[in-house]
Amino acid sequence: MVRGMSSAGRENGEDAAATGQQGKPHRPHFDSPQQEAFLNLWRTYDRLRSFEDELFGRFGLTAQQYNALRLLRAAHPKKLPTLNLAARLISRAPDITRLLDKLHERGLIDRERPAENRRVVNVGITEQGLALLAQLADEVRACHQRQLGHLAPEEMQTLVALLRKAREPHEPETGGWR
Repeated sequence: MVRGMSSAGRENGEDAAATGQQGKPHRPHFDSPQQEAFLNLWRTYDRLRSFEDELFGRFGLTAQQYNALRLLRAAHPKKLPTLNLAARLISRAPDITRLLDKLHERGLIDRERPAENRRVVNVGITEQGLALLAQLADEVRACHQRQLGHLAPEEMQTLVALLRKAREPHEPETGGWR
């Protein structure tokens, strides 16, 4: 329930100002509990993402590029086909080629086309890419601590379980997030 509003008032679209509770911050009205949950997820993502944007921006990376490097490090020394890598990313990358081009230009990844199938491009992380991830490791941990360190361990476990439950029916069978 929205603080400062009775359930009847909330259902009727009343806010704190309309109920005579001056001085309290305006709380948005939601059409459904699902909308309230979704918009809270979106707002939370926006607030928490700003920490990562600032961190990765100092290293000339996006969060999506960092995620690609992490996945390539996990596969190292093997290489991953581009489409396999794209399927494992946390969020969809509609232009995976451009994302990888930027990492390749910086020497953080290498690419090869197997002779047996020239349509496939396999991608691997370079020593320079591994070094960058090692350089980022402590700062990424500190960033995650700033983002969510205020939650108790039990709260963190509950949050993760609820997020998985909300996402599960919408996850593809492949991709590693089920």
